[in-house]
Amino acid sequence: MRSARDSVAEVHRHPTNRRGWPATAAEASVRAARASAVLDGGDPAIPELGDVSDPVLAGALRVAEALGPLLPTWERAPLQALAKLHLLAAADLTDGDSLGRPKSDAAPRLDLLGGLVAGGTKVPGPVLAAVVHGELLTLAPFGTADGVIARAAARLTSIGTGLDPKGLSVPEVFFMRREDRYRAAAAGFATGEPEAVGAWIIFCCEAVEAGAREATSIADASLAE
Repeated sequence: MRSARDSVAEVHRHPTNRRGWPATAAEASVRAARASAVLDGGDPAIPELGDVSDPVLAGALRVAEALGPLLPTWERAPLQALAKLHLLAAADLTDGDSLGRPKSDAAPRLDLLGGLVAGGTKVPGPVLAAVVHGELLTLAPFGTADGVIARAAARLTSIGTGLDPKGLSVPEVFFMRREDRYRAAAAGFATGEPEAVGAWIIFCCEAVEAGAREATSIADASLAE
């Protein structure tokens, strides 16, 4: 966990990110959206001209663009933020009546999760981000775009807790490249068994470290231009 935090802190100190971090954060956001879309069955190709035709990728990109403005709502009223994420992620995937409306049987655990996000815990940022991610994957509260939403919520948590305040890390690429392990670890988390939950948290910390390396490659490329 310490190495995850240290790796992100180091990339924030990269020369490019001292002043040019908005550009590297924007690139990280797009890479995160593409990887997240692939995990939900989307097409990673972004056309140079014209609109994105794949509905999963289009939704993931809309979500990515909204994370900064949505952060205050996430910290104050997380369930409201989740509804907004679903509106953005699933706009082209389901009918309008379903948008932003979680399933009724998910409500109790969503309420508990919302309480944690809104200040009900003092656990470190990497742990909270992993729990948010795992819980939303387990609950699949909306029935559409739940993976994109879970990974976006984890990203919001990383930013809001100060783990990655500028949103530079790209753990989503690690998850995509290790999809089988990602799904197995998430399934383990869903059992609630302490050992499996711990393994999920460790896996997510590995992803943060890998995401920091991805962020470093983005910053290095910008420095070389």
